[in-house]
Amino acid sequence: MLYSLHVKDLALIKEQEIEFGEGLNVLTGETGAGKSVLIGSVNLALGSKADKDLIRTGADYALVELTFFVDNEITKSRIKEMDLPIEEDGTVILSRKIMDGRSICKVGGENVTVRQLRLLGELLINIHGQNDNQTLLQNKKHLEILDSFAGDKVLEHKKKLKEVWSLHEKIKAKLEETDIDEATRKREQDLAMFELEEIQGADLKEGEDEELETRYRRMANSLKITEAAGEARQLLFGEEGESASDAISGALQRLIAVSAYDESVKEVTDQLGDIDNLMTDLGHSLSAYLSDLEFDDEEFKNTEDRLDLINHLKDKYGNSIGDILKYADEKQKQLDILSNLEEERARLQKELGDCLEEAKKICGKISDIRKKNARELASQMKQALIDLNFLDVQFRIDVIPDEEHITSSGYDEVVFMISTNPGEQLRPLSEIASGGELSRIMLALKTVFADQDDIASLIFDEIDTGISGVTAWKVSEKLGKLAASHQIICITHLPQIAAMYDRHFLIQKGLSDSRTITSISRLSDDESIDELGRMLGAGEVTDAVRQNAREMRNKALKTKV
Repeated sequence: MLYSLHVKDLALIKEQEIEFGEGLNVLTGETGAGKSVLIGSVNLALGSKADKDLIRTGADYALVELTFFVDNEITKSRIKEMDLPIEEDGTVILSRKIMDGRSICKVGGENVTVRQLRLLGELLINIHGQNDNQTLLQNKKHLEILDSFAGDKVLEHKKKLKEVWSLHEKIKAKLEETDIDEATRKREQDLAMFELEEIQGADLKEGEDEELETRYRRMANSLKITEAAGEARQLLFGEEGESASDAISGALQRLIAVSAYDESVKEVTDQLGDIDNLMTDLGHSLSAYLSDLEFDDEEFKNTEDRLDLINHLKDKYGNSIGDILKYADEKQKQLDILSNLEEERARLQKELGDCLEEAKKICGKISDIRKKNARELASQMKQALIDLNFLDVQFRIDVIPDEEHITSSGYDEVVFMISTNPGEQLRPLSEIASGGELSRIMLALKTVFADQDDIASLIFDEIDTGISGVTAWKVSEKLGKLAASHQIICITHLPQIAAMYDRHFLIQKGLSDSRTITSISRLSDDESIDELGRMLGAGEVTDAVRQNAREMRNKALKTKV
């Protein structure tokens, strides 16, 4: 449930906090009062595109904060799977700070990406905007709706189909690559042979380049290294009596000579003895190292040439010897294919055919599931539409297979068919539905799906487009019933819908410090009666108008019972 909305310095809103409740939360107000800003602020907090022009003039930034309370265990676990913070009591706080050129998104005080906000928003709330009705005119949307209704029953098959069809497309691409004439085949074969021979002729070994580079650096800097190593040997093992080695040996002999007088001297002589032995080993190591530094010009030239060859091959075939050898393997495979092109094409064609048959089998299973669920969804939709004053409505969902047009979603086209008047044949929804009918059809869909998903909160932005009279009452009653199990936030111009409120908010535009602001306030029951009177179209809210508004409110309350 959306508990509260806090907006600061956004468009015409200076600072506003609204606390929503369970049931039906109705928002009304004059045209142009700023109702769209409210929905826009919620969308912003849930990751929609941010525009710096939304920042209130004179402010450094705009801030939108939503506080949700989640009591559904499935939703809680999904939030935790996303590695997003949720309080022990189920509280989730989303915020978005919009500045010039950037925005900062947070969940529970932790920075998140816009994408994470959107994904989280999809778990917490469903927003139906004024333009969403038009999506019902697209057959592609009909397929998405039906698959959403089918849920897990179709999901696993679609996942498998996606894998098989991806493999099909890869094999198809490979087959197209082999569709070449003889001249092209010979040209590619010669090039592959040349590259392969160039690599194989180098007789490369893994790690060889690193060893060569180490040896080359040592050779190139041998003079400096030899001088340094020679000086070190002179200091350690120079003329007798002057070197570190002689000094250590002399000190050791002197201590050994007096060790008979004091046993504690032995510890020192043992340490000096170890050092003396180490010095001997060090002398051998230095001599061996200096011997290894000796090389002739030919050895240096061979090392340099070998490195140049390897680096040349790296420039052409890869950044490392491993990459070059991998490239050679690929060239060998290509040569094998080019040398036996017809056999390769036959193999690929068989694999392609096998993939296509497997895909058709899965598509058939998906289609069967869709047809079964299409009947169930159509039945539920028909009842929901009757509840919304489509008294003689017929509704059918056609699932039309087309094996010649397979995609990763299957081979079905799904079309919503409807007849709203007696005696009329069913026709595609896109051909006959008016604006008011689309609004009711979308509301019917929302009510059917409301019991299927785990989303607790629904926002309807002017679901009442194009309806009035008795139909408006039917829509109001449907929203009231839906609000018994879901939190509904509804922006409306119709008094019939507003009268069904559990909480009623008024959005109005005014002046503060000589600047236009939009404010939102919760109305008391008496204030709601006056607002319903205004919505009834009376120029002046008289006692008679108030009486009509009270009767409308009482009728709504009786419907709720």
